[in-house]
Amino acid sequence: QVQLVESGGGLAQPGGSLRLSCAASGFMFRDAAMSWVRQAPGKGLEWVSSINKDGDRTTNADSVKGRFAGSRDNAKNTLYLQMNSLKPEDTAVYYCVRLPHYCSGHGCPPFTIRGQGTQVTVSS
Repeated sequence: QVQLVESGGGLAQPGGSLRLSCAASGFMFRDAAMSWVRQAPGKGLEWVSSINKDGDRTTNADSVKGRFAGSRDNAKNTLYLQMNSLKPEDTAVYYCVRLPHYCSGHGCPPFTIRGQGTQVTVSS
């Protein structure tokens, strides 16, 4: 079955950086577009970033554009999210999701959360 295990979250100061990882198994990772989504306390899921199966096309939400960058290593079945210039409003649980096709933002179908997520807290 599809398994997605997120890691790399933690406490960061404003302006700091974190790198999230998502280990995928149970499906052909190299054939799947992927996304990162997040959920802040008391809020719904927010799309953050998408990457195509080859890793040569990415789209980021306006709220993270220029600060976050998605990447992937298909040989390692792993998805990454490099987060720089972190802000307190980036505080959330971050999840990786498998996409049925490459999409971004409101163009994506409802996300299916399969992992436990990784908590990112940005605070001084």
